Amino acid sequence: MAIKSLIINPGSTSTKIGVFEDETLLFEETLRHPTEEIAKYASIIDQKDFRKDIIVNFLKEKDCDIKSFDVIVGRGGLLKPIPGGTYAVSDALLADLKTGVQGQHASNLGGILAREIGDEIGAPSYIVDPVVVDELTEVARISGMPELPRRSIFHALNQKAVARRYAKEQGVKYEDLNLIVIHMGGGVSVGAHKKGQIVDVNNILDGEGAFSPERAGTVPVGDLIKLCFSGKYTEKEIYKKICGNGGYNGYLGTNDARDVEKLAKEGNHKAQVVLDAFYYQLAKDAGAMAAVLCGKVDQIILTGGIAYSPLTREKLEERLGFIAPFTVYPGEDELLALAQGAPRVMKGEEAAKEY
Repeated sequence: MAIKSLIINPGSTSTKIGVFEDETLLFEETLRHPTEEIAKYASIIDQKDFRKDIIVNFLKEKDCDIKSFDVIVGRGGLLKPIPGGTYAVSDALLADLKTGVQGQHASNLGGILAREIGDEIGAPSYIVDPVVVDELTEVARISGMPELPRRSIFHALNQKAVARRYAKEQGVKYEDLNLIVIHMGGGVSVGAHKKGQIVDVNNILDGEGAFSPERAGTVPVGDLIKLCFSGKYTEKEIYKKICGNGGYNGYLGTNDARDVEKLAKEGNHKAQVVLDAFYYQLAKDAGAMAAVLCGKVDQIILTGGIAYSPLTREKLEERLGFIAPFTVYPGEDELLALAQGAPRVMKGEEAAKEY
């Protein structure tokens, strides 16, 4: 019997919802929230009832009985570091989403809304592979400065989803493969997947790894310190240079990878050098992850919005093709990735994790 699920993925100015029967999408919608409406609320958690009402009213308009759902799944938020998997929204998990133990973000509302709606209709609620998934090995946490251990914050939901998709298509278990997954969007993450665990990956939030359309990635630390104490910038301005105004934005004033590729094709030398550097840095990160996996890599997977570009595959395959074959899953279908998590638990294919 098919499992009917309601998927809730809150963003800063929108809430994406999807209705699935197992992995079959019945319908989806992006419910947009005007900036002036969001501005009325003092905090993320204060938006809960506003967003819930919009979801419930939309389902009514679609003649979709909210009591017909077997499970409610929300996007996981900034929780404590946890292994990957599907988690029931327990009281402890709910409390940490509400307090924002690693920060306030709209994604925190995913689990909160899932739990509230689930409780009202008597259905279980889950989150799946939040951005704080942390499966780093002990040695991978060492940064060189005891006060600054390496942290795992990255595109966990999509990285895990495409890795499982590849395994399923090959007729093997994810837990039997070694993969390098390169997610390329506003931020980029390069993960070493060893037998079902992401044992090393760059922290996309605070500046680590290759630069991206919006983020600076790893920068010269000594010079960054001097910049911080130069008196020219506030802490907020420095952080914006790292996360938001870095990468393509910093060099070329655009965060659209398509624009950068177009400029390079038109003969813009600066755009060409920046584009080449982007591929160069990504390849270096992937090469490092190959070393993490001792050279035993079954496949390199490209994903995220930039993976739609044939040039991207061509340039990365030139540098990395000697390591392993390539598979490309462009974009990121977060609703489907969330929808796949709960049925795996409810059908006994995997156990729900405890937070």
